[in-house]
Amino acid sequence: MGFLRRVWRLISANGGIYSWLTLIAILALYPLLTPSGAALLTATQLFMLITVSSNWNLIGGMTGYVDFGHAVFFGIGAYLMGILVTVVPDYILFSPQLGFWQALPLAGLGAMVFALLIGVPTLRLKGPYFSIAMLGTFVAMREIIRLLKPFTGGGEGLDLPPVLNRTRDYYFMLIFMGVVVALMWWIRRSEFGHSLLAIREDEVGAEMRGIDTTRHKIIAFMIAAFFTGVAGAFWAFQNTYIDPDVVFIEQRTVEMVMSSMLGGLGTVWGPPLGAFILYMLQDLVWANFYNLHLFILGVLLIFIVLFVPEGIIGTLGDRSSTSLGRLLSRGFNRGERTMEERA
Repeated sequence: MGFLRRVWRLISANGGIYSWLTLIAILALYPLLTPSGAALLTATQLFMLITVSSNWNLIGGMTGYVDFGHAVFFGIGAYLMGILVTVVPDYILFSPQLGFWQALPLAGLGAMVFALLIGVPTLRLKGPYFSIAMLGTFVAMREIIRLLKPFTGGGEGLDLPPVLNRTRDYYFMLIFMGVVVALMWWIRRSEFGHSLLAIREDEVGAEMRGIDTTRHKIIAFMIAAFFTGVAGAFWAFQNTYIDPDVVFIEQRTVEMVMSSMLGGLGTVWGPPLGAFILYMLQDLVWANFYNLHLFILGVLLIFIVLFVPEGIIGTLGDRSSTSLGRLLSRGFNRGERTMEERA
């Protein structure tokens, strides 16, 4: 445990960003080592989970506004991509038939504008009221997509151009993930990031110190929505087909929340670490306990909330901050005393 703590202190210092960039450079060699499309797809999906979890953490971890409907931005980005690139003239009423690179930023901007519109009223709510409002927004948007069939294809969904290139997808998501996490690292150390943390700890106190809390919350919300929308747009193009039941699934938000909590809320490296562990665990559970996978993941979430509320990083940084950390500390201290007595 002491070794892990020393390693964490090393990478959590300012040199942590250099370690991150080094890891990205190493991962860039992966497609050269394996020609398997399935392996590249798995890695791409992992990178996407890391990306959206880091974005959720900006509003849910750093700002303290737990968003149970954050996947709505993912879905908006996915559907904007589908609408903008659909090439069948009579399939929907409107489609400019744009290319991938043209539609991608527009999808992110669309999600960001929606975040502004929905954030102005909802971010004035506190605690569970905000969480419930965002969950309601998520469910409502899924039904709205069904009703707007002339534009979205309704329940039948949309077919996107079948352009599959796993190597291209891998490199795009790798770079995108690297940029997003690096941006979160910069925000965490900026004045803007410190203001978000102040809002999380005491919003009334932050206002009394002159912080425009409403503006900071909306900006953070829009940043998270933009990158989540871009991720959703990329996912839709990669998937080549979307419908409301595939895009707007609650499990996507649950994965963001669990990744951030498992790694460490409000930290930079917590969501990437938590997303990696969760993704590997999900594959293991799906492969061996398919009928029980939701139950097992639910038990894991309860375990995190009860015993590791500070996440893995919080436990490594201060073992006394969590129930599990205190238990491990007692175990290690008992072991050290036993070794001393034997000596």
